[in-house]
Amino acid sequence: MCAGVTFVEAIASVISNPLDEDEDDEEADEGAEFMLPTLEEREAEKMRGADLQLVHMRIQEIVTVLSNFKKLAVDGRSRSEYVEQLLSDICTYYGYNAFLAEKLFELFTPAEAIEFFEANETPRPVTIRANTLRTRRRDLAQALINRGVNLEPIGAWSKVGLQVFESSVPIGATPEYLAGHYMLQAASSFLPCIALAPQPNERVLDMASAPGGKSTYLSALMQNTGTVFANDSNKNRIKSLVANIHRLGCKNVVVCNYDGRQFPKVIGGFDRVLLDSPCSGTGVIHKDQSVKVNKSERDFALLTHLQKQLLLCAIDSVNPRSSTGGYVVYSTCSVMVEENEEVVQYALRKRANVKIVDTGIKFGRDGFKAFGRSKFDDRMPLARRIFPHVHNLDGFFLCKLKVSPPSNNNKNASAAEADANADADAMLSLDNPEDQKRMEKSLKKAKSSR
Repeated sequence: MCAGVTFVEAIASVISNPLDEDEDDEEADEGAEFMLPTLEEREAEKMRGADLQLVHMRIQEIVTVLSNFKKLAVDGRSRSEYVEQLLSDICTYYGYNAFLAEKLFELFTPAEAIEFFEANETPRPVTIRANTLRTRRRDLAQALINRGVNLEPIGAWSKVGLQVFESSVPIGATPEYLAGHYMLQAASSFLPCIALAPQPNERVLDMASAPGGKSTYLSALMQNTGTVFANDSNKNRIKSLVANIHRLGCKNVVVCNYDGRQFPKVIGGFDRVLLDSPCSGTGVIHKDQSVKVNKSERDFALLTHLQKQLLLCAIDSVNPRSSTGGYVVYSTCSVMVEENEEVVQYALRKRANVKIVDTGIKFGRDGFKAFGRSKFDDRMPLARRIFPHVHNLDGFFLCKLKVSPPSNNNKNASAAEADANADADAMLSLDNPEDQKRMEKSLKKAKSSR
């Protein structure tokens, strides 16, 4: 042993050397640049099948690089190359087709996009709505707690919602459920009814109402007065609608089975109209994973055209001279701009007597004022956007419109009347140039992919 060095010091020196080497290795790893796979490596990965753990790690690495691109990117590699690899990995790891993955990715920053994709892999909380026509939320909560249900109010924004964490009994088969004391209902679907804010003794239309969660909520908000017209174009869904109306004791609801675009002709003059429109379902992917792969450009062209026609008909079904109302609420369970802000903007162009007003909903994100090359109405931020990764609710969009009496010199008045009286069959054609362009684009993509 060397002079001046104790036995303990010598042992400590020997022990510390491997640790120092490990620390050096860690520092080297931290300093190493993340390298995108080469074309050959990507082809080899396809041949042998993707290692999902490796793909997930690469997603995180690319997101980190994109968050500070100038500092972390490898020289000679463009941002588009990183994004291309990230989108490819998203498709592989989360199971989306390339078309939908790219459209959803464009809505967020890269880091937030991954949060959105992750949120779609887990179900949203189970929620129920207390039916105030038969009970109070406090009494319902106590009754269910006594049956072994663990629950609590969903938030200050709702006076009737309860979130169920776990239950020792089937929530859809308790005596309280069968007696109509509550409705199993996604919390996001409370929002259009709250925004519409129907008043007692009004005439209200729910254009796409099955299975009845919103119609029965409107009935309760109106305290079983006035009339709620619960319409659905699908005959097969009418049965569940009627069953829920009877179970919840809604005596002011009339059920009808029309194509929503027929309403300006069949019946109109409503104080308020709720249009929870058919949509792509991109806000509720956790409920239907098939959405990841079964949506195309053509689907969106057809959907947005239908949504625009339905919204115009909803507007034309409102009595603009209503002393208490004159409102339309448009909502979807989609996060896509094409189905939301663009549809509302189209309606504003076609109906000069319509403007966006405050929904009264105090949470959620603002509607987009601009997206890509599109610019929207200055009041579009009054619309609400709900995201699963932010609010732990189904993805949702809603916008409230005020319909005023048209002025005598309104050039759109005659067009509005013509659209309102058009046959439903005729309205199926793609007469809107925007939709026609989208359809032509989808056909070109389909041909090029063959």
